Amino acid sequence: MGRKSIESNAARAGTRMGRAVIVAACVVATLAVPSTANATPPVARDATVIAEWNAIAQRTIFTENVTPVPASPLYFGFVSLAMYDAVVAVEGGYEPYAALPAPKKHASSSVAAATAAHGVLRHFFPASADALDADYEATLADVPNGVAKVHGIRVGDDAAAAMIAARQDDGRGATVAQPGGLEPGEWRPTPPGFGLMAVPWLGFVTPLVIDSPTQIPVPGPDELDSDEYAQDVLEVQQYGSSEDSLRTPDQTETAHFWNANAVAQYQVALRDQVTRRGLDIVDSARVFALTNASTADAVISCWRAKYDFALWRPITAIHLADTDGNDATEADTEWAPLAVTPPYPDYTSGHACVTGATSAALGHLFGSDAIDLRVPSLGAAPERHFATADALNEETMNARIWLGFHFRTAMTDGNQLGHEITDFANANFFRSTT
Repeated sequence: MGRKSIESNAARAGTRMGRAVIVAACVVATLAVPSTANATPPVARDATVIAEWNAIAQRTIFTENVTPVPASPLYFGFVSLAMYDAVVAVEGGYEPYAALPAPKKHASSSVAAATAAHGVLRHFFPASADALDADYEATLADVPNGVAKVHGIRVGDDAAAAMIAARQDDGRGATVAQPGGLEPGEWRPTPPGFGLMAVPWLGFVTPLVIDSPTQIPVPGPDELDSDEYAQDVLEVQQYGSSEDSLRTPDQTETAHFWNANAVAQYQVALRDQVTRRGLDIVDSARVFALTNASTADAVISCWRAKYDFALWRPITAIHLADTDGNDATEADTEWAPLAVTPPYPDYTSGHACVTGATSAALGHLFGSDAIDLRVPSLGAAPERHFATADALNEETMNARIWLGFHFRTAMTDGNQLGHEITDFANANFFRSTT
């Protein structure tokens, strides 16, 4: 079941403008090929194009355009869905996300995927146009000129145009008031930078697979005067402190490992997954589509919960524990977390939402006890391996508490939210047609 079909010929034509020279060259080459060759042309369906253009997307999104990490899953979702639609339009096997025109015979699915990714990234990141054009030319350089290339380009253009049209006026970048306040429990900017909430509009963006950011409700944080809240405060106070913590050296190492760009870490890990498993182009495209679309919606829903509940961070809660009305909490104005607290409310944890969506997707794709996931540190530390989804979920939830960033409830509820959104996506999208 797709979200939207192509909304206008104008959108499609706009995407195709950059292809005119390539298509013309391919048509000329086609006319020079004997008719017998035209009947059964070589068709490029190299699966590596999916991982290659995901890596190009990562460079474009983070390195060249410094997209805020919380907003980045949106763009990975856009690119992955467009590539998926381009591939399944040619190869079949799974339901499309968006309805595209039927492709001509012999279209190249790898050309279609690269064209779709190029068109989407070029639209949303125009500053990277030259680099993206060079990448695109390099991808197509080894594909023989002919009808497979021409028709593949057309399919990719259609997929990019459909995605671009579907995301018009979707709420990205909208002006949204800052949440929180100065009452007990309300989020306020945290030291040392005292930055305002990053990308507050994110929780109001139109999702990719669910119907609204609040479709899947979360329980909400514990009441400040509850025993559960006091237990969460004590845990992070004891294990998340920069000094005199109860953390072991191994726990500290784990905390630092996960104080990184988890979205980027998981993109690298997904590329490793499809490569080591030897997946074909269709299954590779589906891995990225399910994972990244689910992750995008998990972050949208997470940011809406952050905005609506606007719960203070542990550093604020511990400093002001004498104002929370809970006799079991104790104020410590000198307490500091292991690392600098990110600039947005506690509940729910974005890291937990991203991990929950990722682990759930891998579970659906490969089995929750066989995810065989290798996660890089993005630094000097060695990569970490996770055989099961549960192991990944447990370590990441603990790590963010050991960093002093989150209460336990923010982690468990965020992780569960990511799982439920992915479960919905898997049940309603990207389904097999065979």
